[in-house]
Amino acid sequence: MSKDETQTTIAKRKPQKASVADASYSGNMSLSVSLSPEQGLNRYLSEVRKFPMLEKDEEFILAKRWREDGDTEAAERMVTSHLRLVAKIAMGYRGYGLPIGEVISEGNVGLMQAVKKFDPDKGFRLSTYAMWWIRAAIQEYVLRSWSLVKMGTTAAQKKLFFNLRRLKGEMKAIDDGDLHPDQVKKIATRLNVKEDEVTSMNRRMLSGGDASLNVTVGGEDGGSEWQDWLKDNSDSQETVLGKTQEHDARMDLLQDAMADLNDRERHIIAERRLSDSPKTLEELAGIYNVSRERIRQIEARAFEKLQEAMLAAAGKTGLIEADPA
Repeated sequence: MSKDETQTTIAKRKPQKASVADASYSGNMSLSVSLSPEQGLNRYLSEVRKFPMLEKDEEFILAKRWREDGDTEAAERMVTSHLRLVAKIAMGYRGYGLPIGEVISEGNVGLMQAVKKFDPDKGFRLSTYAMWWIRAAIQEYVLRSWSLVKMGTTAAQKKLFFNLRRLKGEMKAIDDGDLHPDQVKKIATRLNVKEDEVTSMNRRMLSGGDASLNVTVGGEDGGSEWQDWLKDNSDSQETVLGKTQEHDARMDLLQDAMADLNDRERHIIAERRLSDSPKTLEELAGIYNVSRERIRQIEARAFEKLQEAMLAAAGKTGLIEADPA
């Protein structure tokens, strides 16, 4: 069939009205749709099969009409004729625990981006060109949804993320533990990535994607959320405040008690008990030109004086109960 004959056939045929879920474009292209994979996957798949596939010449003319004249009906027909292709590609990503309807919707967005940029004069079919856009949109969605911690930031890491499961299946390495070193080496060689990246990615994928704390659990009414069942083991604000106040009070007592020591005792206690890098007995003995044993005796006596002074002051302030005797 010549292009003129094909154009005549298209002109006589009444276009079918359909749209792609949540599709909107900047510029001249704007499509609205009644079909949505989230509303029922089986019904959606049944409906998209009703849109006829386009012949090569027919697709060429529609693409020219969209590219040169901004004909949105032509663009919509190219989109709807390839919805089944999106669904087929999306089914390959069912193993990532994401709602398949959302995966298809993301793929539909990629398809429409492909239609927007498709140049029929290049000589290849829309399906060949669109497959890259569809996969790219779906993979970005999977990576975005898998974890709040950024992953798959390089092309090699993305290739590892989306091929690791398949390669593990080929090796029959389907257990929930770490991969054998030989398996890690083989996967790293095939995908041209580092071995530690294979190990790290495998552990992250085994742990599963992030789960929302707002997921409803328990009860038919769904009134409780997961976060309601999580126990907070940290101290309450009241406890933290009490500990802080007690610490500050003890530090005040220590400073007051230190004032009762002479300069040498105060310095030895500070260097031996209060410093982040305590000095040894030998170092202090060299400073004061005495024996190590003498430094130990001075430290012990100074520590006893500190204890007595702090206990007496704590009893007066009520920080501890006073000795009834």
